[in-house]
Amino acid sequence: MYLKKLSLTNFKNYSQADYQFSDKINCFVGNNGVGKTNLLDAIHYLSFCKSYFNPIDSQNIRHQEDYFAIHGTCIRNDDSTDHIQCIQKRNHRKKFLLNKKEYERLADHIGEFPLVMISPYDRDLINEGSEIRRKYIDSVISQFDKFYLDDLINYHKALFQRNALLKAFSEKHYYASSELEIWDELMIRLGTDIYEKRKAFLERFIPIFRHYFSFISCADEPVDIRYLSQLSEGGFSALLADAVSRDRSAQFSTVGIHKDDLEFMISGYPVKRFGSQGQQKSFVIALKLAQFDYIKGIKGYKPVLLLDDVFDKLDDLRVQQLISLVSENNFGQVFITDTSEERIRKIFDSMAIDHKIFKISTINQG
Repeated sequence: MYLKKLSLTNFKNYSQADYQFSDKINCFVGNNGVGKTNLLDAIHYLSFCKSYFNPIDSQNIRHQEDYFAIHGTCIRNDDSTDHIQCIQKRNHRKKFLLNKKEYERLADHIGEFPLVMISPYDRDLINEGSEIRRKYIDSVISQFDKFYLDDLINYHKALFQRNALLKAFSEKHYYASSELEIWDELMIRLGTDIYEKRKAFLERFIPIFRHYFSFISCADEPVDIRYLSQLSEGGFSALLADAVSRDRSAQFSTVGIHKDDLEFMISGYPVKRFGSQGQQKSFVIALKLAQFDYIKGIKGYKPVLLLDDVFDKLDDLRVQQLISLVSENNFGQVFITDTSEERIRKIFDSMAIDHKIFKISTINQG
């Protein structure tokens, strides 16, 4: 599967833009601030129905305009064509359409157009709190398991209701265990399934990740991903029962899969504290390449790969390793942003691979 055409109207700094792409390598080059990353973000919308960077859709509408529209034409492996549309008007619900048919639920589109993005912001996976790592593992699994995504949505709905009930108990000075049990039962069933799927995914994912880290870093440093979950200490039912008094005091649910975390390790130590900038960047790139490989194995075809400014802070050896890797037949369509047109041309003009270079030169496109 690959993206053949992209059209933007009033999206971020683009008033109007139209592109036709190679099914292999596409490079956006230009100075910082001209909108290279915005093009990748538009492509990300076509896969995940949302921005990679700004979750508030209305803020992605170009200043003083009433709406934005993103249109994409995708070619599947059987040469069939899909038309994807995302339209956001101010103060309206976002519309997302596949072949002119609007989705009732945006979640139904996830996984239709698999995509992996590597960005400088991915360092947040290492340096920020547990929520961003949970969202990462959830986004990966959701691209190939729609039941998982449904369970996750319903779990968080049940968690919201349980937390609201705990707060109401405190405010109204009463307690009814039977009212909690309704949400407990739902959270236990859904949360246990989510825990088991996260655990099973990581068991298969980690060896792939280690392979890519070794390749990118050109080093034999042992790396690991540890899954930290309260459910590994015992059944969810017992955890909830033991936490009732603590939950009532805190007025929210203190145990569950919404507290899970991933611990990233290198040579037995946390990458966050002991990894160099180069090691951290190699770690994150290896994570995303393993994600690509894993999804490809499940789906049976190659996701689109977006590389946003990944050459920054990578030495020449790591850059060469990464480029040689994504240029192989194991990868499909790739989009790259870089500030150096000379570097991009030097890399790809010497390679026998189809590619296009787009020079992005003005801040307010169109």
